[in-house]
Amino acid sequence: MAAPLKLLLAASLLAGSLAGCATSPFGGLSSRDCLARAMYFESNRSSNDGMLAVGTVVMNRVADKEYPRSVCGVVGQKNQFAPGVLSKPMKEGTSKARAYATADKVLHGARHPNLGKNVKHFHTAGYRFGYDNMYYVLEAGGNNFYEKRKAGTFTNNPFADLINW
Repeated sequence: MAAPLKLLLAASLLAGSLAGCATSPFGGLSSRDCLARAMYFESNRSSNDGMLAVGTVVMNRVADKEYPRSVCGVVGQKNQFAPGVLSKPMKEGTSKARAYATADKVLHGARHPNLGKNVKHFHTAGYRFGYDNMYYVLEAGGNNFYEKRKAGTFTNNPFADLINW
């Protein structure tokens, strides 16, 4: 009698845990799907370098306790990525294939070599904001990538260190 009861309990627990999948806010998208979509829409589909940089930012956020603990949670966070990033159609076949190939690499540990673990932000290249805590480290794929630092502890002038040279 105990074995069938355990089996029934296990089946009900499994069914309960799977029930949430149908109502997921991410429409059944996998981590691979969410990451590829972020890279596809955020990197202007212009370069592997830009896609890898976006993927690195997503994974840096996943590793940070201040952000959701899943790729889809990070990409689906309100006002963080392009509107419709998880729902718009990916129409450019070559760029879509590149995004999925890069997503596979990122999910297996690849990271952009110029982005450290503290780089968790980017915005469209060419824009400048009045914040004094944005330390820029890379421009790629039509975006400027930066980490937030304490104001007054750095300069964004790439020639500042040469003044005393």
